Amino acid sequence: MEPFLSVYGHVAIDQILRVREFPKDNTSVDVIDKSTHLGGTGSNIAVVASRLGVPTALCAFVGMDFPKKFDDIISDAGVITDEFLKVEGFDTSQALVANDDNLTQKVLFYQGPQGFASKTGIILDKNASRSKHIHFCTGEPQYYIDIMKGLKGTVAIDPAQEVHRIWNEDYLKDAMQYSKYLFCNRYEFESVRKYLKIDDIGDVNLPLAVCTCGSEGSIAVIDGERFNIPVVRADRVVDATGAGDSYRAGFYAGLYHGYDVRESLVIASSVSSFIVEEYGSMTASPTWDDVLERADPYLREI
Repeated sequence: MEPFLSVYGHVAIDQILRVREFPKDNTSVDVIDKSTHLGGTGSNIAVVASRLGVPTALCAFVGMDFPKKFDDIISDAGVITDEFLKVEGFDTSQALVANDDNLTQKVLFYQGPQGFASKTGIILDKNASRSKHIHFCTGEPQYYIDIMKGLKGTVAIDPAQEVHRIWNEDYLKDAMQYSKYLFCNRYEFESVRKYLKIDDIGDVNLPLAVCTCGSEGSIAVIDGERFNIPVVRADRVVDATGAGDSYRAGFYAGLYHGYDVRESLVIASSVSSFIVEEYGSMTASPTWDDVLERADPYLREI
């Protein structure tokens, strides 16, 4: 199958915890709920996009310990997996995600092979070279930049939470030479702003820059024009894990199904509204019909 979208990012085992409040230093609190899920930016985006009908390739490394039940989730979603590889020398990436009652998150993360992809000696570029869209999320920056240089499709740079500590000014500026889209959230934008020496998301010199702002919606600058993208309301909010990744998946689903960029961002908001209704980054992954039904009144307003 020819991929419409290729996704680079971690495939991780997520341990999700809920606490009333975070402990002070050198103290403990009780965990109210605990669950284990398939997570990671790469698999979150790829699985949700595939379930929405987008031919999507996952370009990622995991360890030999990767659980079969999670392998099955990726395969059953219809993800193109010929460049989803198990490698020796690393355990699979793992995140310990704690949410408090205010849905504030704190995360401990083990990089696994995706954070050191160049050490594998394997270049994952076959699917990206024939994709219309290529989305680079968490992982080793230089490995990604080297792949970007040879691509003809539309490249999106989305360092996510790693923008603060793994990416830097040189990496970001270099990656942007080969990119058409930039995604971040309002917290990540603080590092983007510092690296690029800008004040506002509108100062990003790309055809599309998107900054998500949680319950306040998102800001998109499309070919220099600024738009406020509304929050599509969820029935309930219990876990924000994966909401941003599902937003990205929804955006590409909108493009694949023939919507323009602004409309696709509203569809992105609709997709993420389902994800926050259950624990886990893709537990409540919606159907395309569900997404359109919830997005419809918001699409009518633009």
